[in-house]
Amino acid sequence: MPYLIAGLLIFLGAHSIRIVADSARTRLRSQWGEKAYKGAYTVLSLLGFGLIVWGFGVARETPTVLWMPATGMRHLAALLTLLAFVLLAAAYVPGNAIKARVHHPMVLSVKTWALAHVLTTGTVAHVLLFGSFLVWAVLCFVASRRRDRAQGVVYAAGTLPGTVAALVVGVLAWALFAFYLHGILIGIRPLG
Repeated sequence: MPYLIAGLLIFLGAHSIRIVADSARTRLRSQWGEKAYKGAYTVLSLLGFGLIVWGFGVARETPTVLWMPATGMRHLAALLTLLAFVLLAAAYVPGNAIKARVHHPMVLSVKTWALAHVLTTGTVAHVLLFGSFLVWAVLCFVASRRRDRAQGVVYAAGTLPGTVAALVVGVLAWALFAFYLHGILIGIRPLG
């Protein structure tokens, strides 16, 4: 569990600088230069991610069960992760109405994904991992919206082709992951 906790602190800590210290982030970027700052950010992110993967794998070997999720939660999780994949696609597909409406679809994707996993898992390691990402995503979304309002950010209206493309990419990516890749990469087949 210590590796999982260390990984979460490093990874989410690096990703929380804009939430808790946006001015310090700006100052560091100007002092170090863009490339050096991004390099340090990348190294910290990869180190944290590696520790999360390793620590979570170790913690899964001897799980401590907090509760047994209801069977129906699997169906809710499937719907929530479908929404998460559509939101993730909307972060990258240009000109879609989803991004125009929610403004930060990637953060909402993480929040939805984490919530789905908290609802369907009941071990300490799962709750720690997904609960941490859920709390981070809520705080990040609030901070991002506040920053948008302060800077007067206006998001361009989406188009029908862009929105349809985001939906199709999201649904296809979800199906590929839910029916195939989740089993290979994570060792659990949520569907199929």
